[in-house]
Amino acid sequence: MLNRIPLALALCALITACSGPQVPEQTTEDVEAPVPATGPVTFQAPDGVEIAATVHSLGQVTVVLVHGWMCDQTYWEAQVPALAEHFGVVTVDVAGHGLSGTDRQAWTISSLGEDVAAVITNLQLENIVVVGHSMGGRVGLEVARLKPGTVVGVIGVDTLQDADHEPNPDETEAFLGGLDQDFVATCDPFVRSMFGEQADQALIDQVATDMCNGPGEVGAALLRDYVEYDLVAALQGAGVPIRCVNADLWPTNVETNRKHADFDAVILPGYGHFLMQEAPDELNLALIETVTSMTTEGHPTPN
Repeated sequence: MLNRIPLALALCALITACSGPQVPEQTTEDVEAPVPATGPVTFQAPDGVEIAATVHSLGQVTVVLVHGWMCDQTYWEAQVPALAEHFGVVTVDVAGHGLSGTDRQAWTISSLGEDVAAVITNLQLENIVVVGHSMGGRVGLEVARLKPGTVVGVIGVDTLQDADHEPNPDETEAFLGGLDQDFVATCDPFVRSMFGEQADQALIDQVATDMCNGPGEVGAALLRDYVEYDLVAALQGAGVPIRCVNADLWPTNVETNRKHADFDAVILPGYGHFLMQEAPDELNLALIETVTSMTTEGHPTPN
């Protein structure tokens, strides 16, 4: 393991990380098993920002899919049908992304965790595995801390590579300053650098355009918060098994992460950061196997 991961890895780890009728919360004690309708829903985060989500299927175990930095819930389109054959599936647009609101005073990863927790609370879901791509992996850790006993596991998709890694502060500040000055020009090469060599050029162009034309002030603020985010504390405080399905574009330090949490990882070789689009079949299989091992008694995920 190299002592110094290149800036591209460190910054990619940062984004490690790219409505319909409201379902009312039932509060009567005699309701044993609330069953939300499938389809789009909107709820309010604790600060009042509207959060958009979609209930795709219902099940005893629910997989909540959280997108990465400057992405949205549509990035899971290739995963939803496969996962819905086995589990309940809910996708979420965190604030500042997709169909959710942008009227927030302070953009933090912890606030995004509150967005997802609000969806889980309002839908009255239990037995949750949060699956987060990129920055969504950190959001998943926040949700686990906010919903103890409800969240039973967190799965990161190409994220959480090395909890002990410290990026070069001067290089990181230069990058963040570039986002502040010209978000699109700084974001575009950054996103393009995260794909594997075999990735389709049309996909690269589409994702770069999509992510880099989002609200730049939100993106820049979230990456600044990411620099200050205490990943070690988040891993230690999650209180649930944490697994990753990562590409091999950047190394995953399993042994380091195991110092802080019940952690393991599956590596999909030959791909880049956007496994959902670059390797959908392989990712779907890995996610189904990992969620099943987390939630089936007598079949623990191997360490």
